[in-house]
Amino acid sequence: MLIDVKMAWRNIWRNPRRTILTVLAIAFACVLLVFMLSFQFGSYDTMINASVKINTGHLQVQAEGYQSRKKMELVISDPRPVERMLDGIASVSAYTCRARGFALISTEKRSYGAMVVGVEPDREARVSTLKDIVQKGRYWNSPPTPEDLSGALVGRLLARNLGAEVGDEITILGQGRDGSVAATVLTVQGIYASGMDEFDRSAVHIPLATFQEVFFMDQAVHEVVVIADRLSSVPSIKATLQNQLARSAAPEKLTVLDWDELMPGLRQAIRMDLVSGSIFYMILIMVVAFSILNTFLMAILERTHEFGVMMAVGTQPGRLTRLVLTESAGMTLVGVMAGVTAGCLLTWYFQLHGIEISGSAELFKQYGIPPRLYPQLSLLSASIGPAVVFVITFLSALYPALKIRRLKPVEAMSH
Repeated sequence: MLIDVKMAWRNIWRNPRRTILTVLAIAFACVLLVFMLSFQFGSYDTMINASVKINTGHLQVQAEGYQSRKKMELVISDPRPVERMLDGIASVSAYTCRARGFALISTEKRSYGAMVVGVEPDREARVSTLKDIVQKGRYWNSPPTPEDLSGALVGRLLARNLGAEVGDEITILGQGRDGSVAATVLTVQGIYASGMDEFDRSAVHIPLATFQEVFFMDQAVHEVVVIADRLSSVPSIKATLQNQLARSAAPEKLTVLDWDELMPGLRQAIRMDLVSGSIFYMILIMVVAFSILNTFLMAILERTHEFGVMMAVGTQPGRLTRLVLTESAGMTLVGVMAGVTAGCLLTWYFQLHGIEISGSAELFKQYGIPPRLYPQLSLLSASIGPAVVFVITFLSALYPALKIRRLKPVEAMSH
């Protein structure tokens, strides 16, 4: 076996130019796969974290059925036990409570329907980007003053539709939790712009205490929004919460939803991007595979006389086939190792410094994505692409290698 390996290594370098070009093609494919997969995975994490910071959080605890029906009466009557559970989970970075109700928002000029969201100002600032995206006016003080309790933050597009500016009064008219009329007059304290048009035209944020008073909520909320310390912690937090809620004595049945369930459209977009990327990667791998196929077809045609002589002196065709496959595996392994090393170094550099996507700042802003993206090097991104390259290129060498079995020594020697 060792002799075959030495012979295979010697044969690989019989034509150095062809070998180097083939190895470089394999290495280039591996560099591209490692970098592009790491870039994709990193951009997905950025997209997810940016999206959850705008509105949903990584996880939410809700009354069962609230996500699909959004009924006012489906509440968490007392969020304090849930808060105590979250305080005991180390991987929870922050959390807050929210309440929601649809209402008619009116000014002297116009009226529009919008979602009124009650938030805890201090906690909300740690969970979402709401405080950072206020463009006009100001966010609530910490702790909120009596003046703050009558202040509302309005989305940029909704404020434009209403003809409202900072300092203007808006009237909120909706239905309370008990079915009674919920009405109040608030002052526009700030106008925010998230970059997501649907969000900016459909939401008004007010202090949770004000919401609970106006909508007759008592201490109830609709959502407990959770931010994890990192995206990979979400499944473990969800499982822990589900187990603890199942053992709790809450008067209503509560459920835990992660970002995938809260934003199914984002997961679908990621899957579509993965599919389109996979098609490109397979085309790249097939080009490399045909390069290997061509290399070994040429090698076998050039060495047909040599194979004929070896078979004539007693070498079995199976051993010659193994020799050629060993050459293929050796050449592919050299290319893969060089490509993985170069790909990891390239990805690591850009993971530290990021990649600024020039000309796309406005497009990214619409989805809350920063203009500088960072690849995320992982064992999966560094191994899956090169592993597929190794398997495909090795299999592509099977056809020329199996041609040796059909050689006849006399005909091969006269080739």
